[in-house]
Amino acid sequence: MSKELYRYTFGPHVPLEEIEATLLLALWGAESLHGETQVRLDAAHFLDPDRRACVIDAATPVGRDVNRLFVGFVQREFGDNAFRVERVDAAHNQQTQEVHA
Repeated sequence: MSKELYRYTFGPHVPLEEIEATLLLALWGAESLHGETQVRLDAAHFLDPDRRACVIDAATPVGRDVNRLFVGFVQREFGDNAFRVERVDAAHNQQTQEVHA
C-alpha cells in the first residue's frame, strides 16, 4: 500500500519554532473535525529540523485535513515563496511530483 506523503522544505529565513507551532495548530484544527483519538491514530507527521523539512502522511481523511490546514496556514503566515512542497512516493522514497502552493 503506497502512502500519500507531502514533504515541505523551508527557507533559512523561516523560524522552525514557528513551523512547529503551525503544525500543532493544524493538528488542533483536525482534532476539531475528527476528534483527538482519531487524530492520534491517523495524523502521521515528522518534523526534521536538520533538513528544515516537515513530512505529512495524507493517506487518510485525517491526514488530508492536517495537510490542507498546514499548507493553508504556512502560506498565510510566511508566503508562497517561503517553502516548497512536493509529493513523495513512500514505497520508493523518491519524489514523484512537485506540488505548487
